[in-house]
Amino acid sequence: MDTQLALLMAAVLLDALLGDPDYPLHPIRLLGHVSIALERRLFDRGWTGRIAGAMHGLAVTMGALAAWWLMHLALAALHPVLAWLWDLYIAYSLLCARDLVAHGWRVLAVLDDLPAAREQLGWLVSRDTEGLDRGGVVRATIESLAENLTDGVLTPLWALALFGLPGLIVAKAVSSLDSMVGYRTERYWRFGCAAARSDDLLHWLPARLSVPLLAAAAALLGQHWREVLPAARRYHAALPSPNSGWSEAAAAGALRVRLAGPVSYHGAWQDKPWMGDDAWPVDLTGDDLRRALRLVAVAAGLAALVAVVLFLVTRG
Repeated sequence: MDTQLALLMAAVLLDALLGDPDYPLHPIRLLGHVSIALERRLFDRGWTGRIAGAMHGLAVTMGALAAWWLMHLALAALHPVLAWLWDLYIAYSLLCARDLVAHGWRVLAVLDDLPAAREQLGWLVSRDTEGLDRGGVVRATIESLAENLTDGVLTPLWALALFGLPGLIVAKAVSSLDSMVGYRTERYWRFGCAAARSDDLLHWLPARLSVPLLAAAAALLGQHWREVLPAARRYHAALPSPNSGWSEAAAAGALRVRLAGPVSYHGAWQDKPWMGDDAWPVDLTGDDLRRALRLVAVAAGLAALVAVVLFLVTRG
């Protein structure tokens, strides 16, 4: 078997069996520390504009690639197997399909204990969770699962399949930078522009491909697959993001539920429109969340199959 195909399949299998490793030296945590340190140095010098933000993102991304490659070369000098195991460790650490679904199951497990459910939800979302009722907790969890299906599963998997480990590292670096500095706040409005635009470009195609993927998953599960495409077309623009609305609207169609709606961030309410037909329920239950978890898990499995096909097609 091709060593790169073996790397892809082994990384997917390890992620499915073990989930994302949680320890202080996780590559994403290290990248975050480097990003924060460099950001502070730039801001201390008054470099807070768009060019400085672009330099910051490029330096962090290239630094991540360099750290991986230098270790790869050092281990390859000792034995090729050691270099391959290092690559597998990085690839496995940067995939997080199981972890995404596991977070959703944790919310479901404590859904009858509303304070505990809100606390678990806080690990998934950035919105205010204190005032959410049970239906609001379920809606927020489903929205996060659907959105992160694109950002956390499809893009990384397909980047690894198409562009190898460097592609995966770049994809995760761009996503991480966007989550750290890509905000429309006074501090990051200009500095984080490059990170936000890069993230939008990175996920543009996977976000739209999430629609047929979710339709296929819904069909396999006996859910409302015929509603997926119409819902995605009609409701994807309900969110300001150019990407996240596609998978969320598709999930709303597959489950025949209403998502989004008014939401609070940092104490300020935003009057977002609803996703879904007016006749679809908005007061969701644990059964709805359970269906959503199965939908996302099957979609992630299909995404892994697509990744293998992409690898085989592009590598001849």
